Amino acid sequence: MSPGTPPLLIVEDDLALQKQIKWSLDRFETVTASDRESALLQFRRHQPAVVTMDLGLPPDPDSVSEGFKLLEQMLAIDPTAKVIVLTGQNDQANALRAVTLGAYDFLAKPFDPDVLTLTIERAWRLYELQAENRRLQSLHQPDALSGLITRDADMMRIARTIERVSSSNATVLLLGESGTGKEVLALGVHTASKRTGRFIAINCAAIPENLLESELFGYEKGAFTGATKTTPGKFETANTGTLMLDEIGDLPHSLQAKLLRFLQERTVERLGGRSEIAVDVRVVGATHQDLKALIAQGRFREDLYYRLAEIVVHIPPLRARNGDAVLLAHAFLRRHAQEQRRPGLSFSDDAIRAIEQHPWQGNVRELLNAIKRAAIMSETDRLTCEDLGLPAPASEGGSEQSDLDLRTVREAAERQAIVSALARSNGNIVRASELLGVSRPTLYDLMKRLSIK
Repeated sequence: MSPGTPPLLIVEDDLALQKQIKWSLDRFETVTASDRESALLQFRRHQPAVVTMDLGLPPDPDSVSEGFKLLEQMLAIDPTAKVIVLTGQNDQANALRAVTLGAYDFLAKPFDPDVLTLTIERAWRLYELQAENRRLQSLHQPDALSGLITRDADMMRIARTIERVSSSNATVLLLGESGTGKEVLALGVHTASKRTGRFIAINCAAIPENLLESELFGYEKGAFTGATKTTPGKFETANTGTLMLDEIGDLPHSLQAKLLRFLQERTVERLGGRSEIAVDVRVVGATHQDLKALIAQGRFREDLYYRLAEIVVHIPPLRARNGDAVLLAHAFLRRHAQEQRRPGLSFSDDAIRAIEQHPWQGNVRELLNAIKRAAIMSETDRLTCEDLGLPAPASEGGSEQSDLDLRTVREAAERQAIVSALARSNGNIVRASELLGVSRPTLYDLMKRLSIK
């Protein structure tokens, strides 16, 4: 194994056998434990990729209860760890039970040292491959959501949700403030669904009520004055595709019943028509309004809400997405710098901090407008707070980088973790050190350094 890799954990209460295992694995860096509590402490402290363990542990070595409890606890802490169970010759039932619970493999005692070494090497290689796969997946956005620019954990979870639900025909309801990217996510639902039809978006608040019905459902020739030809509506146009109903909270009450009927029957009837037309379309609703409050006010049908809300996605505002404002600002600046043929455009340090601190009530749309305006109007290639129309950033602690100082961030995180562990353990230092995965002396040193009493 390469330097810096986590050690192998050996859990064995028979000290002679523990030494034998350690000796046979001399090419690996190892740590040992002889009971469940010490094994958990070592597991939390060293975060081993591979563990070898006996199921029979104190206080009742003849029983497997402690061993199975330890196996479950370790895998609850790190499900990716590879646990190799060492069992007796006639203990195949418990060995198979261990594998069912998540153990990587089992070997019967007395084991062949070469077989044990080979098993550990294979487990280690699998662990590394899986870790690399997770790392690569975290770096690459899925193609369906290529328009989504984010590193925020909540937005990444939303992206994974979109991927999972896209293959179904479930109706999706996107809830979030204006400008948070609801149409980007709706398009992602469509792209990932592999539907062959078109993606069509219509804003229910932007079309007068007397025109919205014909826009959605279409009309026959002669249905009303000016209807000179038969025209299909958006539902028909989006057949085998996806229709996004944006600002669905503004859908007139008279059309809510007709939309509900469509969602139930999947047929439309054009204005002035007498026949029903079957339509296969995925509906994605979106709104910035609180639909449950509108239901309480009698402005939105409850039965329609539950038809639309088969899958509900709450999109956080830009100000709640960690690091996304600056990430998006750089992406928008590259785009507009290319459009304006000004490749040298960049942000000043004050502008970066101002972007981080601004609340962006208009979310991504407000940020995009600010960057576009600055790229057009700035007289220099170095964009400042004034170019962006933002107030000068407030400095913290007299240092521009105080909020990013690793020592400060680490001490704050350590303090929070220690205080939480002490509270959870009711002040018991032994229990708190186990929760934190450190020794008691280390915990005492940390408490002294951070002035925690």
